[in-house]
Amino acid sequence: MKPAPLAYARAASLDQVFDLLARHGDEARLLAGGQSLVPTLNLRLSAPALLIDINGLDELAGIAVEDGGLRIGALTRQRMVEESAEVARHAPLLKMAMPYVAHPGIRNRGTIGGSIAFADPAAELPACAMALGARIELRGAGGSRRVEAAQFFRGLYETDLRPGEVVTAVTIPACAGYRSAIVELARRHGDYAMVGLAAHARVDGGTLADARLVFFGVGAKPVQAHAAGAALEGRKLDDVSIAAAKEALADELEPVGDLQASAATKLHLAGVLTARALRQLAAEVP
Repeated sequence: MKPAPLAYARAASLDQVFDLLARHGDEARLLAGGQSLVPTLNLRLSAPALLIDINGLDELAGIAVEDGGLRIGALTRQRMVEESAEVARHAPLLKMAMPYVAHPGIRNRGTIGGSIAFADPAAELPACAMALGARIELRGAGGSRRVEAAQFFRGLYETDLRPGEVVTAVTIPACAGYRSAIVELARRHGDYAMVGLAAHARVDGGTLADARLVFFGVGAKPVQAHAAGAALEGRKLDDVSIAAAKEALADELEPVGDLQASAATKLHLAGVLTARALRQLAAEVP
């Protein structure tokens, strides 16, 4: 299929983007990597009157180290993140996640900002952003603001983006002393996960603190299992603490069944992945 007729504008500046969004409102869509947008256009699930191409805005791309953490521009290609030495050093969870994101051809064009803004509940990057305590940098004609990832994702493909705003960067705080793991179950490599888990925790003397277990594919947005994380606080990673975290999931997660798996199956798989992720963390504990 082909998209419905639409107008096209290649933006030369953010100010031009803001002006076009102000004039066209909900009838405009931004084109970055296009890996989610173009299929919806071709299937006519999305039919904007105007497509605003922002690929020429070089100031929105790049990876920089800031205060021991990272600032990743929204137009940074996923492949750049996958191959970045700075990401591997300062936010290894993102490095671990990239091979799970679709296929190399998709990652060559897909952008960090596009995945965050699209907010697919089964995607890896929104869950990683939450687990890392990332902030989403947003900018509009009225100025800039930063929103914690936990508050940015609000529902099914719903975010805290306001009319006229765009995602400009993702900032990740320093994570020295933390360990990370990501695991997922999918029918085929590159498919969206039936259930996935991004885990991030501080390890001190073999014990855990500030354990963040963020699941994807289980609801309308990434879900942090706070009770399961609390069950690990101050404990050594062993079979007993892992069992406690798994037990806490039963009262905390309420997965939504879909064509891939029932709610009960997803809850069982969440427990399986919790054990796998925590054992990966335990294997790295000195």
